Order: sequence, then C-alpha cells, then structure tokens
Amino acid sequence: MPVLRETEFKARVVWLGHVPDGQSLRAQPVPQLDLGFSGDIGARHEGLNRPSCVRVKNLYPEGTEIRNVRQLTILAAEEMAAIASDMGVDRLDPALLGASIVVEGIPDFTHVPPSSRLQADTGLTMTVDMENRPCVLPGREIEAESPGHGARFKPAAQGRRGVTAWVERLGLLRLGDSLTLFVPDQRAWNPKQTAVSD
Repeated sequence: MPVLRETEFKARVVWLGHVPDGQSLRAQPVPQLDLGFSGDIGARHEGLNRPSCVRVKNLYPEGTEIRNVRQLTILAAEEMAAIASDMGVDRLDPALLGASIVVEGIPDFTHVPPSSRLQADTGLTMTVDMENRPCVLPGREIEAESPGHGARFKPAAQGRRGVTAWVERLGLLRLGDSLTLFVPDQRAWNPKQTAVSD
C-alpha cells in the first residue's frame, strides 16, 4: 500500500526565480530551473548540506553542518495576493521574497503536510520540508522598492509564506509546468492516542 497518496490537486508553475548566492535574497526571474540533487545550481540555498540556522536552534548550535532540506522556496500566487491585500499594495513581486517557484491551484498551500511531494509530468519531484515562516529579510527588499510597506510584510505573511522544499528527483522545471500534489497517507499526529496494529 503506498504511503504517499495522489491528490486531485494540481498546481501550475506561474513564476520561477534564481536567487544568486550573496547577501540579498532578491531573485532573478528565469524561464526554467535546472534542478539537481543539490537544488538550483549557484543559488543561495543550493547544497546537499548547509549550516544550521535559527530555524533549528533548539536542536543544534548555529552553523552546525546539517542536511539541506530548504533548497527551494515555493509560494502560492493566491496567498501572495492575500498578503498584498493585507499590506495595502496592488501586488507583491516574487523576486523581493526570494522565491524559487510560485504556483497556483493548491488551496491552503502553506499548510500542505511536511513530506508532501510536488511532481512534474517529467518525473521531477520536490519534497516539502515545512512551512516557511515570515522573516524580516523580504520586508527589507520590499521597503527598498516601496517605502513604508516593508514592515507590513511579516504580519501579513503569517501562515501564507509558502514552504521550503528539496529536490528528490532531478529535472528541468519550466514556466507553465503542472505539478501534482502527493500527501502522506497517515492520520494527523495525536500523542494521546494508543497505537493500533494494521
């Protein structure tokens, strides 16, 4: 019995970005991403391993070498529109958010279960790590382009910042590609429930 269940939800890739390795998280729009097992080649978050950051500070001292499960930042166009509305701007440029991929068509995208897969028709597969919590870095980029709006990003993006992901099967991802959502076929975690045998 498969442990990953194919859903009826398909996403369409509506924007792709390459975030060069450097100080800024600003992305450059691109028509395609050649995704290897280390992610987007030459990108800020490329690599099989990475130094640990504040996201896992309760597990490791900052800078500890760990597996890189945040190679990509994937956002939903629908959630970006809601963030923009709450910020009082017409639209958000994905480049300012450090986006690798923007998709449309999967409701409540930021909360798809960890270990879900997004699979292209070519077989390219990305595994969702977890929700990407809002931070101040996109706010700085927004502020540089639209003074007075940068500080509004973090509160408006709560629960809508998309997910981080890593490449499970390599391949080329292009604008307009379709991605099928697969989710873990298991019940929600309940530590008070007694395990039952199959």
